[in-house]
Amino acid sequence: MNSLKYLFGTGLYSGLIPKAPGTAGSLAVLLIIAGIIYAQFYLLLILILIGSCLISLWVASYFEEQFGEDPGRMVIDEWAGQSLTFIAISFTGDLKSDFIILIAGFILFRFFDILKPLGINKLQKYKGRAGILGDDLLAGLYALICLKTLIFTWPKLFGMA
Repeated sequence: MNSLKYLFGTGLYSGLIPKAPGTAGSLAVLLIIAGIIYAQFYLLLILILIGSCLISLWVASYFEEQFGEDPGRMVIDEWAGQSLTFIAISFTGDLKSDFIILIAGFILFRFFDILKPLGINKLQKYKGRAGILGDDLLAGLYALICLKTLIFTWPKLFGMA
């Protein structure tokens, strides 16, 4: 059972990258999200968000027991936050435009997840599961709001006009 927790908690081992495991985990799920967008199977994006939240809650205690408080190699919480970034985005179906949207969302999520402004740092201070998952979900929500605002403000940049 612990090997399964390790597999999923590390985001299919994407969190084992020694430098910037959170960025590696976010990039790994971004590739999956890109495939979902390309296939236009948007329901799967919702399932990844819900699934990664549930898995994060399931594996958090194991990871903290094995590797200390909020271990970097556990990136399934990044998967949840990165997925939330795109949950309410209308994609164009144009590969170039959608690529720009995905890159912008990735950068915004990493910005909020790394710098932890606007109360994100307060959520991370909660012990256990709530803190591990909560800060990434709030970072994803802020990234979603900013991405929607950018798309609304500059639709031509994103191929929306």
